[in-house]
Amino acid sequence: MGLENLTIHELRSKLDSKEVSSVELTRDVLNRIKVTDGEINSFVSLTADEAMLAAEAADKRIASGDIAPLTGIPIAVKDIFCTKGLLTTCSSKMLSNFIPPYDATSVAKIKEEGAVIVGKTNMDEFAMGSSTETSFYGPTKNPWDTSRIPGGSSGGSASSVAADQCIASLGTDTGGSIRQPAALCGMVGMKPTYGRVSRYGVVAFASSLDQVGPMTKDVEDAAILLGALSGHDPLDSTSINCEVPDYREMLTGDIKGLKIGIPKEYFIDGMDEDVSRSVTKSIEDMAALGAEVVDISLPHTEYAVAVYYIIAPAEASSNLARFDGVKYGHRAEGLTELIEMYKKTRAQGFGDEVKRRIMLGTYALSSGYYDAYYLKAQKVRSLISDDFKKAFERCDIIVTPTVPSPAFKIGEKSADPLQMYLSDIFTISCNLAGLPGISVPCGFSEGGLPIGLQILGKHFEEGTVLKAAHAYEQATDWHKRKPKF
Repeated sequence: MGLENLTIHELRSKLDSKEVSSVELTRDVLNRIKVTDGEINSFVSLTADEAMLAAEAADKRIASGDIAPLTGIPIAVKDIFCTKGLLTTCSSKMLSNFIPPYDATSVAKIKEEGAVIVGKTNMDEFAMGSSTETSFYGPTKNPWDTSRIPGGSSGGSASSVAADQCIASLGTDTGGSIRQPAALCGMVGMKPTYGRVSRYGVVAFASSLDQVGPMTKDVEDAAILLGALSGHDPLDSTSINCEVPDYREMLTGDIKGLKIGIPKEYFIDGMDEDVSRSVTKSIEDMAALGAEVVDISLPHTEYAVAVYYIIAPAEASSNLARFDGVKYGHRAEGLTELIEMYKKTRAQGFGDEVKRRIMLGTYALSSGYYDAYYLKAQKVRSLISDDFKKAFERCDIIVTPTVPSPAFKIGEKSADPLQMYLSDIFTISCNLAGLPGISVPCGFSEGGLPIGLQILGKHFEEGTVLKAAHAYEQATDWHKRKPKF
């Protein structure tokens, strides 16, 4: 077993004691990528030379005693984060030649701690998808079964962690894009409260929904990485200026008396039997640890998918208007008329799913339809948020399945966008309400595919979510299982 199999907290003690060096660790990780990524396709670009230089710098830093939690740790970054001097494509032809002149705040924060960035991970184009099949660079495959999808849109970030191609990764979550692939790849993924982590330098999909979060091998690592990412950023107008607790200190393992809300709307007909069985057993396990189970209702849940697919495409249509071939990115060649250049650039640069969402969003915002669609969706969004506020008067956390079924076959839902959109049915409401949520492994299907448990919390109570997830994780061994890849 190589060093790449270990967690951040396991490696921290080995690095600090000089038992291993960051150079050795980074070399092991890069070798693992070299051996496995031809089949999985987790990465859009690798930064091997830069990573080795960063590892050397990290070893010098450790030798001097200037050590932060992420110093010397190899981390992969979703290709939606701007990285200074490194290709940032959003897995789109539109940005296939874009090299940003600055780092996203999240990237800058992990660099400040001395993390080693090993590459940029594959994703659904502009984060629009649930399967990482819409990428210009081809689909990413699930390490547990390479005939199946890893989830999306942060599929490359999830598969890279699950396959030990990095120690942890950064993802983004607009409607479940961290939690859903985490569940399907058998690892941990957390979406923080909206505003807890800066979005500066993250290429925008839907600005009122996007959030940055950690994707890791266990809950303690999620707490470590979330601590590094969190905090107020004056460069992001939606960043909240509030204290960041020490999340690791909150991992006490004690959830006696914690009230767990179980919403009836999340246990629906048609849900996979293996998922239902695993999640039900997980709730029993948490009750055995001393938690109190409370039945709750989130009555507007049934409208969440419809609301999301009006609001998110509307914001996307606005955000993606900047990609016009003028200042940066792809430009259609051989044209002399400006409007024709715009049209051809966008026709050539965007894939089918991105075009579909731009058209949906533009329609919802158009004259005569704004009130009927976008305005009404925003009102229902408020009702969904109010459902959570009322539910949290009766409980401390809410526990649900993360995804209604294990990973499906590549190509299985590509021709049916509505079926694809329903993959996020359990994760979307969390984004609409701006709540923190985590997915942790809670079992396997009969076919050996991972199943995820979702835990949601009150605004800015990531610590409670992490504490509950950690207590459950420590009482089970699902997170220790690895794909035989």
